[in-house]
Amino acid sequence: MPVPHDIPAEAELWDAYAESAFKDDAEPGFCWTRYVGHGPGPELLGNPRSVLEIGCGTGRALAHLALRGITAHGVDLSPVMVKKCSERWADTGAVFACQEVLEWLAAPGGDYDAIYSIFGAAWFADPGRLFPRVRARLNPGGVLVFSQPPAIPGAYGLQGMYKGGFAGRVRFTYRYSYRPAVWERLVTRSGFAAA
Repeated sequence: MPVPHDIPAEAELWDAYAESAFKDDAEPGFCWTRYVGHGPGPELLGNPRSVLEIGCGTGRALAHLALRGITAHGVDLSPVMVKKCSERWADTGAVFACQEVLEWLAAPGGDYDAIYSIFGAAWFADPGRLFPRVRARLNPGGVLVFSQPPAIPGAYGLQGMYKGGFAGRVRFTYRYSYRPAVWERLVTRSGFAAA
């Protein structure tokens, strides 16, 4: 049974995050981890003509891809983050939308050669609902790529995550943490082939 997310409250949590995470002097950059120069880069996406980043956060990765001539769209739950990204990266051609990702993917719209998430919506949306919707929006041969921290050993599945509390009003959201083999099953059950 899906957990009912409180979307307005979660948007408020991500707005608070936007105030601390977004840097006006940030440069475009693409990194799957928190460590610059660690691991692979955008080559995991193949050679897409169009991409969608779900949970696009600061927009740095989208700006990086847009500057390479790729049609780059991003969706994020935070109105604050989307406004900041739209202003900061306006000259790159990247396009940002503010909406809950499951609703956005279910609405009529374009398809993409690659859909990806870097510590974004693939970590925070119910994978049983998310992955089939992602699959439906990919062009033939399209790819889904996502990264996030590994699950805490022994703490798997749906988990709550707090922000604040000791230093202000408590805000929370849910995240989904699984072992790699479980993520693989969730993805393949949604119609994706194993890489």
